[in-house]
Amino acid sequence: MVQSLWETSKASQAANTLGELVYRSNIIGADRRVCNIYGGNTSAKTVVKDFRGRDIEVMYVKGSGSDLASMKSGNFTGLRMDDIRPLFERDAMSDEEMVAYLAHTMIDAKHPRASIETLLHAFLPFKHVDHTHPDAIISLCCADNGKQLAKEIFGDRFVWVPYVRPGFTLSKMIAEGVLSNPKAELVLMEKHGLVTWGETSEACYAQTIKIINAAESFIEACVNEAKLFGGVKHAALPADIRRSIAAQVMPSIRGAVSDDKKMILSFDDQDDVLAFVGGQDSPQLSQVGAACPDHLVHTKVVPLFIDWVPDPGDVEGLKVKLKEGIAAYKEQYKSYFERNKNEDDVMFEAPPRVILIPGVGMINTGKSWAMSQVSGALYHRAIAVMRGATALGRFVSLSENESYNVEYWPLELYKLSLAPPEAEFSRKVAFITGGAGGIGSETGRRLVSEGAHVVLADLNFEGAQKVADEINGKYGENRALAVKIDVTDEEFVKAAYALTALTYGGVDIIVNNAGLATSSPFDETSLKEWNLNMNVLGTGYFLVAREAFKMMKQQGIGGNMVFVGSKNSVYAGKNAAAYSAVKALEAHLARCIAAEGGEFGIRVNTILPDAILQGSAIWNSSWRNERAAAYGIEPDQLEEYYRKRTTLLVNIYPKDIAEGIAFFASSKSEKTTGCMLTIDGGVPAAFTR
Repeated sequence: MVQSLWETSKASQAANTLGELVYRSNIIGADRRVCNIYGGNTSAKTVVKDFRGRDIEVMYVKGSGSDLASMKSGNFTGLRMDDIRPLFERDAMSDEEMVAYLAHTMIDAKHPRASIETLLHAFLPFKHVDHTHPDAIISLCCADNGKQLAKEIFGDRFVWVPYVRPGFTLSKMIAEGVLSNPKAELVLMEKHGLVTWGETSEACYAQTIKIINAAESFIEACVNEAKLFGGVKHAALPADIRRSIAAQVMPSIRGAVSDDKKMILSFDDQDDVLAFVGGQDSPQLSQVGAACPDHLVHTKVVPLFIDWVPDPGDVEGLKVKLKEGIAAYKEQYKSYFERNKNEDDVMFEAPPRVILIPGVGMINTGKSWAMSQVSGALYHRAIAVMRGATALGRFVSLSENESYNVEYWPLELYKLSLAPPEAEFSRKVAFITGGAGGIGSETGRRLVSEGAHVVLADLNFEGAQKVADEINGKYGENRALAVKIDVTDEEFVKAAYALTALTYGGVDIIVNNAGLATSSPFDETSLKEWNLNMNVLGTGYFLVAREAFKMMKQQGIGGNMVFVGSKNSVYAGKNAAAYSAVKALEAHLARCIAAEGGEFGIRVNTILPDAILQGSAIWNSSWRNERAAAYGIEPDQLEEYYRKRTTLLVNIYPKDIAEGIAFFASSKSEKTTGCMLTIDGGVPAAFTR
């Protein structure tokens, strides 16, 4: 049952009607069983002073493109009721005319554009109105016998409105239905949702919760768990096996769904998903259509359901089915678009947003991890609706043409236009070794600032997690992932990439940056020291690059590798034979991979920095003392020593290297591979030739 979240002490902190509306909206949005993410709208009517000091009646209503759970006062639009009420006398009004008219009624031009369902709120003669999409109510409204069952639940206290797309006509139908039924306490919108009201904000919210729970109680009394979705056809595989299979197939999926634009993926194996993908009737049920019009833009009309018998030994077979299924889905979507398109419509990406795999779970796609989560969140709601609707009767949805008209509705497209433009590294995943260190952490920040999702891989997991937490706090949940890695351990490296695939779907950029350094005269260089350098800087770079190469080939959408070498890659550093030799190995390994990677669209380039003392674990180790001894100076004189030996008389910092990495990883260098870029302030001895 849905619980009331109203707390009088918190509500009383609101300074005015708008503040109380914000509070009510937030607690409605906090429970997705009550209202979809980005869906629903709320309103409150009150009296305010206008710019001339006159008392005027104003309705505050949710602005377009906002989410109730996180809305603030600035996300609501204030409209003059004296200007809106006369519209009720009209017989018809187009969407474009309505939007233009409402813009003239706003009390502040800086407010967001009003919701398309503004008139629904305005035409009802109540101070407070909620329009929500509760799972239980939509289950009722999407059951073929829903109207009849509503009479059993609500008697003559409800108004049933046939499906009409939101706008003037629907708003007037609702108001007329309520005005003609003095006993009306709620409106049920076929295949859409619920409208409730009250004379106070608290009463309105209480009514919303009461109505939802009445419907939910009725539905749960009808549920037969053993027969849900037709009964169990495929049991869920064990959790570790599900995750392993998902990690193995997600790069293939990512490649298949990334046409003109790359997609970020996420994996979901929550209990309701596993129950649905394992259902006897689910393959057919999933293709009936969307559970709610609000879902369409984010989930498309239907998901892709893979016809696969769960078998851990048949992962390659699953990959084949996924590629074939995605290709067929795209062709079907193109046909759907052609059958229904209007003049000037431009087709969205054709690949599925929701992919269902028996025994494994759900994979969602989006332009970012956050947007893939929106698709997933909405499909959880769809599953809940199908569960309820099939317990009551037969699940029904919109016609194909009406589904299309919602998906490509200009007013719905307007909401998408509110999103910020995509940046250079939007839709891309970067895997950075040494992610906790100076160069690695600065590179992570640099790439995320232009849209990337980053994996910060480091033996120092706590340090990497600290950087990831900082990035996520600034840019949003899961923009950065911390992973513990020992680059010399093959299984460790494979596991890190598997987690990357499971989290984001694959990888586009790798920054081979994990490092260490030692210094000793050549004849005093021990085999242990030699092997340490070779293992971390040679074998480690090889393993990280090789596993990335495999994943990039599997995706089939190209890729980018940037090696962080050293001035010593081209200059024989004194008392640093092991370090200099392996740094030269790195640079040549990068060129070798570049030679093989070109046909797959994989570019590989190398940065040659020098003396990055700031934030470096290497320079805070014995290396600082060893290098100072090699130059016959004190350790605290190193920074000035390095500055003076550059032709530009500058010190080099992590952000300088991050800028070079960003250049090589970006479209600005899309025709460059096998290249070395020196960022050392100009050390003549290291000039490449």
